[in-house]
Amino acid sequence: MFSLGSWLPALPGLAWGWALLDALLQGLVGACAVSVLCSLLKVYLYIQCVNNPERQAEKEAIAAQRPLLEPLHVLVLTAVLALVGSRVAALVVLEFSLRAISSIVSLGKGAHSSQLYLLCQYSLGCGMSCGLSFLLEGAPHRSWNLALAAGLAGLLALHARRLARHVCTLYELHSRARYCGVCILLLAAGHGIPRLLRNALALTFAVADLAAVELINRDFLSTGEAVRFWTPLTICYTLLVVYMQ
Repeated sequence: MFSLGSWLPALPGLAWGWALLDALLQGLVGACAVSVLCSLLKVYLYIQCVNNPERQAEKEAIAAQRPLLEPLHVLVLTAVLALVGSRVAALVVLEFSLRAISSIVSLGKGAHSSQLYLLCQYSLGCGMSCGLSFLLEGAPHRSWNLALAAGLAGLLALHARRLARHVCTLYELHSRARYCGVCILLLAAGHGIPRLLRNALALTFAVADLAAVELINRDFLSTGEAVRFWTPLTICYTLLVVYMQ
């Protein structure tokens, strides 16, 4: 595995330091993904509240500015994702994916798909973390790749947060006056945000699930051990899905 530290002379503790840096960068990418999800959900919910006079109190709560809470949330989530590691993240991703499938299957029984957007936040961060761990394993200059990914994720999260702030501050005025391109676009196509998030999450968790299975299977010395691990897990969650039906 090559990383930024591979260019430097071997020193005691240096490898550990670069491994910690890689873990923090992976955690930052996951935290930024969660931040983007929260910002887009905030935009969608605010637009829905504007269009519903009975949800004015909810609209004011969404529009409330929390300048310190959002950056603190990103920092804490980055640290947590860096600490849990790729193996634990893989288990979290698989567990949530199975729960999500069971919830989607039971939609006709009264479950609400909108709850998945709220429940998947930590699992999304874990999915990004273990997905990056798998995709960049053995990549030349791994740390540089992670730094680039973290930079792009940070820019995306920043713009999503600015969009949410713009919508919560000026959407009502701009949507009536119809002179802001962003607000006009949201007025015409804002109802498609859940579909956009659903497709993005489906793709993210599909990649994360494949990465998680591969990461977990590496710990087994033989196919028999893998079968003994996966068989009871599959049976338990199959019974859970049947029970929820």
